[in-house]
Amino acid sequence: MVILNRPLRIALLSYRSKPHCGGQGIYVRHLTRELHALGHHVEVFSGQPYPELDDGPVLREVPSLDLYRDEDPFRTPGWREYRDWIDVLETATMWTAGFPEPLTYSLRARRLLRTRAADFDVAHDNQVLGYGLLGVPRLGLPLVTSVHHPISVDRRIELSEARGMARLSKRRWYGFVRMQARVARRVSEQAPLLTVSSSSRDDICRDFRVRPQNVRIIPLGVDTRVFHPRPAPRVPGRIVAVASSDSPLKGVATLLRAMAKLVTDTDAHLIVVGKPGPANEKLHAQLSLGDRVRFTHGLSDEALAELLASAEVAVVASLYEGFSLPAVEHMGSGTPLVASDSGSLPEVAGDAAVLFNPGDDEHLAAVLRRLLGAPAERAALSERALRRVSERFAWPAVAQATAEQYRNAIAARGGAARGGAARGGTARGGAEGQEQPPC
Repeated sequence: MVILNRPLRIALLSYRSKPHCGGQGIYVRHLTRELHALGHHVEVFSGQPYPELDDGPVLREVPSLDLYRDEDPFRTPGWREYRDWIDVLETATMWTAGFPEPLTYSLRARRLLRTRAADFDVAHDNQVLGYGLLGVPRLGLPLVTSVHHPISVDRRIELSEARGMARLSKRRWYGFVRMQARVARRVSEQAPLLTVSSSSRDDICRDFRVRPQNVRIIPLGVDTRVFHPRPAPRVPGRIVAVASSDSPLKGVATLLRAMAKLVTDTDAHLIVVGKPGPANEKLHAQLSLGDRVRFTHGLSDEALAELLASAEVAVVASLYEGFSLPAVEHMGSGTPLVASDSGSLPEVAGDAAVLFNPGDDEHLAAVLRRLLGAPAERAALSERALRRVSERFAWPAVAQATAEQYRNAIAARGGAARGGAARGGTARGGAEGQEQPPC
């Protein structure tokens, strides 16, 4: 039975929430804005990089040692920076080639919630899945968990491409995935585990051995106030792609090789929103792509939206996506989409994209060449994309469906309302061969 019809008090937990890279920070921003619009009180407990939040939701900083900051990745902290044993654990894990953030964030978040448990009705884990969060239900808080896609997929793809010592290094880096699988199984037996697509649900059930009946699908949304077609004409030959990381998972190398074929006989040029790693910088030089392929990053939402709407074609070349917010942003911009036939991309795009074989640069080049020369086909794709976005991908609907799962989780624990307004105020609280942290 669904109860607690009053506004809810929600603690949203996110170990990193980078504003303009990957899906975690974007999810936090838009979900919390719409939950607030529904009348709920939301506090975001985030580690670095911190999210950008709209008016209403409250940011509670949960500072780590920030070992992977963009300007100084894999840094060694000064001894005065250490505050407790969790900081020591964080550095020691990094020094031994592991990725510590999900575990160390979960320990810090549990410690903070121990003093604030009476202020909330429910906690929402945004893909942390650290051992520390197993203690949250013992504080009396239902714990709803979002898994956008299991990182086991990233691990499998990267290990398949690694050789020698790099393979051993990646195995160590992805050691946290075993923890996430264990935590996902435990928490999903007590409250819903949310994911974004049927593809991701199937991967979670297979890799994390979560029971299918414990998983709920809530697709993500796009902010159509920002991502929409513009009156200015599109730039002839422009192709755009958004790569939230330089992982092989994102297919940037495939896209570069396809462009090397296109530039010989078309006026095609590519803008990649993302920062290339050494391997793709080297490939760009080897293919002599010059200014026909340009990388950019650090764009504001408005600048990104303007760029997406200026292109004749958009590409999502990933070998796997659990959902792909960039795909929906391209569609919301009315930009004809070419996407790899992998993961959730066929499910998300439906009939609003042309699919190509993942990793096949010949096939991708052929599709792009055809579309660039077919304005009528591009117009039809654009029309279908805009219709699909308006029908399926809206953040208010995401928030409404998520709040319903919160209420179900509270009801499953007995449904006792904690009573009283939320406390805590509204002030803000507080290289080559190297792995990169999730965004």
